[in-house]
Amino acid sequence: MTIGLFDQADPRKGHESTLEIIELGERLGFDSAWLRHRHLQYGISSPVAVLAAASQRTTRIELGTAVIPLGWENPLRLAEDLATVDILSGGRLNPGVSVGPPMHFDRVKGALYPDTADAEDFGHDRVARLLDFVRGAPATDFSGVEGFEVFSDRVQPHASGLGRRLWYGGGSLRSARWAGEHAMNLLTSSVVKAEESEDFAEVQLSHVRAFRARHPDGDRARVSQGLVVIPTDSATPEQRARYEAYATERTPRTAAPQGPARLMFAPDLVGTSAEIAERLYSHAAFREIDEVAFALPFTFEHADYVQILTDIATGLGPALGWQPSTVTQVTSDGR
Repeated sequence: MTIGLFDQADPRKGHESTLEIIELGERLGFDSAWLRHRHLQYGISSPVAVLAAASQRTTRIELGTAVIPLGWENPLRLAEDLATVDILSGGRLNPGVSVGPPMHFDRVKGALYPDTADAEDFGHDRVARLLDFVRGAPATDFSGVEGFEVFSDRVQPHASGLGRRLWYGGGSLRSARWAGEHAMNLLTSSVVKAEESEDFAEVQLSHVRAFRARHPDGDRARVSQGLVVIPTDSATPEQRARYEAYATERTPRTAAPQGPARLMFAPDLVGTSAEIAERLYSHAAFREIDEVAFALPFTFEHADYVQILTDIATGLGPALGWQPSTVTQVTSDGR
């Protein structure tokens, strides 16, 4: 999982780096690659467009968003974009979405919703609309021929199977239950709300179990856990020092719930693959899930990501019982 940072003076370089990382992930045998989402920042603002490009440079790896904040989107138009990219990818798209008002809404609402800001619904109904459109519900009461043009009453193209690959990014019990009731998949990340406990693993485990209790597939319902892990098996001494400094700077926020929302953050895991695997196996929520998305830290360099991904694929993954899909030879620079 990557945020795809770029330099505002040369944005193409950063976007190209992201695409190269996705290509590397496929060569290393990863099952999926995920893009984070940033608006009015120097990170990927249009992951669907970037994944459209990635779909033409890869053949096997699944491509996901973690997550698209729906407060910035029109569900009907987004459904069209998602279906189009899923068709282009051969059915490999895994869109993850979340709800809530856009970040800094008071400052951006005049540009985003100049006439309807007070009327917009940023709750679960917005996700339900997207689900309906993706799954083939009518978007209009008209279909047929008008002049020389043919019209459909549902989103086109219709991507069969995409409706089963929609993910909800949730950090609360309410969100986990809602996702289960609507037969979505659940993305549980390194940020959760401290509702019934101040132990991160216990909180996350309660979300996983609440989700599966409400999902039609029960214990077979898909859950992916997002974590920041930084294996150092092949890292240089300079890289190890930077990685440890990065994690140390972020550690204080993991000690107690933060802010009015009482958000809890999982600690970043830095160390050898064996050390990280031991810590993950002691994590109650990790033992409950079958899929995990390892997030690349925001501010590292391309060469760092190559080293981290290579160590995950060759060291940490196998230590966790994972085996890569078909792998091609990768050189030291990731090519």
